[in-house]
Amino acid sequence: MGTLNPELLSEELSNALSEAAVIMRGLRQRVLTPEHLLLAFLDTDSYVAHKLLARFAEERGFDLGDLTRDVESQARTRRAANVDFDFVAQDGARVPLGNEMLEVLDEGVTIARARDEIWTGTEDVLAAMCQSGMSTAGLLQKRSITPTAMSSLLSDTVLARQSTTRDLVALAREGGLRPVYYRQDLLRDLLNLLNLARDRHVILVGPPGVGKRSLAQSLALLIAEGKGPQGVKSVIEIAEPALLADPERAVRAGQRKASGGVLFLPNLHRFFGGVLQAEFPKAQDEVQGAFLDDRAAVVGTTTDADYQARLAVNTTLVEHSHVLKVPEPSHEETVEILRVHKPHAEADYEITISDEALGVAATLAKRYLSGVMLPASALQLLHRACALLRMAGQPHLAFRSPAVPDAQLDAEDVTLAASLMTGLPVAKLGADERGRYAHMVEHLHQRIIGQDEAVLAVSRAVKTARVGLKDPRRPIGSFFFLGPTGVGKTELAKALAEFLFGDEEATVALDMSEYQQEHTVNRLIGAPPGYVGYESGGQLTDAVRDKPYTVVLFDEVEKAHPRVLDILLQVMEEGRLTDGQGRTASFSEAVIIMTSNLGSEYLTEPVLTEAVREQVMRLVKTTFRPEFLNRLDEIILFHPLSQEQLRLILGLMLKKEIKLLAARGVSLQVSEEACTWMLAQNDHPEWGARPLRRIIRRYLREPLADHLLEADPVPGAEVMVDAGEQGLTFEAS
Repeated sequence: MGTLNPELLSEELSNALSEAAVIMRGLRQRVLTPEHLLLAFLDTDSYVAHKLLARFAEERGFDLGDLTRDVESQARTRRAANVDFDFVAQDGARVPLGNEMLEVLDEGVTIARARDEIWTGTEDVLAAMCQSGMSTAGLLQKRSITPTAMSSLLSDTVLARQSTTRDLVALAREGGLRPVYYRQDLLRDLLNLLNLARDRHVILVGPPGVGKRSLAQSLALLIAEGKGPQGVKSVIEIAEPALLADPERAVRAGQRKASGGVLFLPNLHRFFGGVLQAEFPKAQDEVQGAFLDDRAAVVGTTTDADYQARLAVNTTLVEHSHVLKVPEPSHEETVEILRVHKPHAEADYEITISDEALGVAATLAKRYLSGVMLPASALQLLHRACALLRMAGQPHLAFRSPAVPDAQLDAEDVTLAASLMTGLPVAKLGADERGRYAHMVEHLHQRIIGQDEAVLAVSRAVKTARVGLKDPRRPIGSFFFLGPTGVGKTELAKALAEFLFGDEEATVALDMSEYQQEHTVNRLIGAPPGYVGYESGGQLTDAVRDKPYTVVLFDEVEKAHPRVLDILLQVMEEGRLTDGQGRTASFSEAVIIMTSNLGSEYLTEPVLTEAVREQVMRLVKTTFRPEFLNRLDEIILFHPLSQEQLRLILGLMLKKEIKLLAARGVSLQVSEEACTWMLAQNDHPEWGARPLRRIIRRYLREPLADHLLEADPVPGAEVMVDAGEQGLTFEAS
């Protein structure tokens, strides 16, 4: 015995068949007949078939109850034979299908295919039931439910099932389409293009998340209010499952149902290849044909990159359509968009939302969720904040039932949600940005001793970026640090990460001496498909995609292969990289720092003369290509550290030792004589501050550990470190 293919049926029809099986068992019968299925249609008013029957009852003047009694009476006397097929009901039972039932379903499939539907629905099977030769035809035709009448009613897209397509205008009239913010200028331009006599097709071009779909929904809402373009009665969108199942038939169905209206095709580029492979290549001819047909206006959406790569090369599309650019909305527009969504979010999460929270969501999303455009990023942030508040209650993070009516979302909740989404500390997000950046130099100098020129240059470039005077796609800053070892290049990178992102560990450090061969580029961005290591991704792209708010440190960059420098060139210019798997990593919220010891032989004095600068720069220009150097925000020279500066750096390092001991309840005091003695142990002053860590470990930390084990000081004790003839001395009080 064969089994009915469930993929041919709509979800609604599958449910109806399972309900019919229950009715069959209730009548103590073992084989499913068309009468059982018709009774299921009559029992459930949510089925499209039931709505069609109700429409006929109203227009023809008969009672649905009388029809139900007649069908049940006929079902009790019907006896099905020649059972060759069954179907699997929702309860898992196999239900035998009588030959007549199989004929009805087969004819229903034919009717659905003639309407270019992907799946057979309850209305298709009802249309089959009224055809001559079917056991139910007499009951239906007696009430003037004929094949001709059914065909006429099925052309009504409001009543007909929308499995392959859906009409946004019909949804709007039924209250199934949520209100959206009308971007008046864009909407006016769209209406103007749709009012053209011919070639009314429009391609909405803009980054993901800027509201291209919302613009189509705005159009549908206007049409539902009777304010749309003249003669445009519908906005038909093809269901995504239908495109996946049979794109060619789905597009045909959409085009047919959109006649006299608009065919809305989100992500239009998926139907065309260009230099890339199309997602739905079989439907390309159908879509291209829609652009040659004025019976339905096509409104498609795409991104700038996809338009150039896939659509601009198609002459038919270019000659028969108009491009309407959809830019990112302003901060003020974003707040208004959030205000439109506010009542729905309040109802969904059972909270109230303050107006202040809307402004903060727009501000923080623009500044810290730059990987997604407004308003999508602001909406994501708002929903994340609402979900957190619903889970945690009010006040912030103190448990309380989410149903409490006075739970209100405020700016602090939005800031907390932004912190969780970005990994940035709450204090960083909530701080007064203007005040922080005004004192950026002082903040960095808390960790960086000397190197005034470097600190000033970095601060100046970062401030310029933060006030918006840079290309928003490019990194916050791209710097080239030149100087001898141990003078603060890496420390400045960590200090910058701590200032910008609240954590000095917000760094991605890559040693370029490991990338001297051409094939090592694949380690940065991942191997292409088919190559070893394809699944593992790229060390650089994966790190930045996981943590976009970071300082990326390329150490000893002059040792990298030229192809690696090409990668850095792209990062500095375009602010993004595509890995071997086609995923994009954005560097727009990252700081790029490259370090090099190049020219260190000239950098021997704490004060840099103009002649020294020229020597170093000449060397740099002969080592790196001009297009690489021209994309840097600053080339910064670090000078050797003086003895006094080394003393200050030693003091900063000792503060860390003091803090470690304080956590154990022991106070540590280090005398000036002890500091002088430790500085005297530096046999390599040309290595800058780097030897100081070794000196502290060898002469202070290790002997101090022995002393603490021997003396076993009580909590609150004080250890004094001094210098004697034999070296450092330790005395506990």
